[in-house]
Amino acid sequence: GGDHTITYPILQALAAKHGPVGLVHVDAHTDTGDMALGEKIYHGTPFRRCVEEGLLDCSRVAQIGIRGSSYDPDPYKYCREQGFRVVLAEECWMKSLEPLMREVRAQMGDKPMYISFDIDGLDPAYAPGTGTPEIAGLTPAQALEIIRGCKGLNIVGCDLVEVAPMYDLSGDNTALLGANLLFEMLCVLPGVKTL
Repeated sequence: GGDHTITYPILQALAAKHGPVGLVHVDAHTDTGDMALGEKIYHGTPFRRCVEEGLLDCSRVAQIGIRGSSYDPDPYKYCREQGFRVVLAEECWMKSLEPLMREVRAQMGDKPMYISFDIDGLDPAYAPGTGTPEIAGLTPAQALEIIRGCKGLNIVGCDLVEVAPMYDLSGDNTALLGANLLFEMLCVLPGVKTL
């Protein structure tokens, strides 16, 4: 739950303890805008603020599932200039993400990293209960591949954001999916034993 602004103060606290952290960011949007509605702190700006404050190890940032509407003719330029790996949704269509996650694991190495999962990274056919749905997103199976692909990494925290069940006419699908993704994230935390 909560909007993606919540990740900003979490990463401030984690960077104060661990130094700049790596990031696996699943989302339809990069959330690196400079301003929105006249505000610098907004759910579309948290990762730009994190870059500005040195909270992220930019060489260890992977953004997965990115797509959708934009206000800029080159919406991924800022991210790529910072050294982020931007994996567009269309690069994920109709395939397993296990090979991608092997590359992401190598990118993260053994240093502290964080998982930030925006539910709108998934296609709204599966998770319509969100404020900024974008078509042609990831599947639940791919979401599991991403999260499970982080097992064994030095995960220092994680979040699931932008779940808004009141926008879900099915009633429960988005909430059920969100709860399961959170459970999966808990299962890949360091020291958690699973079967």
